[in-house]
Amino acid sequence: MSQILQSLNKTLLAGLILLIAIVLIVGSVSGSPVQFTPVWTSFLFRWLHVTCGIMWIGLLYYFNFVQIPSMPKIPDEQKPAIGKVIAPAALFWFRWAALATVVTGLVVASLQGYLHAAFTLQPGFVAIGIGMWIALVMAFNVWFIIWPNQKKALGIVVVEPEAKTRAARIAMLTSRTNTLLSIPMLYMMSAQSHGGL
Repeated sequence: MSQILQSLNKTLLAGLILLIAIVLIVGSVSGSPVQFTPVWTSFLFRWLHVTCGIMWIGLLYYFNFVQIPSMPKIPDEQKPAIGKVIAPAALFWFRWAALATVVTGLVVASLQGYLHAAFTLQPGFVAIGIGMWIALVMAFNVWFIIWPNQKKALGIVVVEPEAKTRAARIAMLTSRTNTLLSIPMLYMMSAQSHGGL
């Protein structure tokens, strides 16, 4: 077991195998095995949407609740480990999770038939529509403001020291903006189908 848990890829594969086993066993015991219908396909994309969203918002919260506040406490000689190793890896997963969350969310809305109604904020779809619009703003911020500025701040793109400092501040403030936006976004996403509005 420790060999599996020492590898992220093996751990993820084992989790997927465990999920399949649970679904097959529960389906067999309950007498209702999974049927690959449009309803199940919609559910699969919803599950992927939630999973990707957890990674995206989880990393957003990691940056804002852990990394940014901790940086002043880290000795200068240890900061390169964050800037050269941890932050670039976290930002890779952060930006791709944002994109995957948006894409899977759009697929869910399309499969469920409410994509147009949500985007145009039609009655009955206002909450999810607001949540979708906020999420799109947040994803735009990730790809077109945070990431380009983080590349400068982390030295991936070489710029003058003043530009590096300015880029770090812009990235931080935009990340904080996304943290602020995540609160109503998550509420609206949940409120639509769970009685929150």
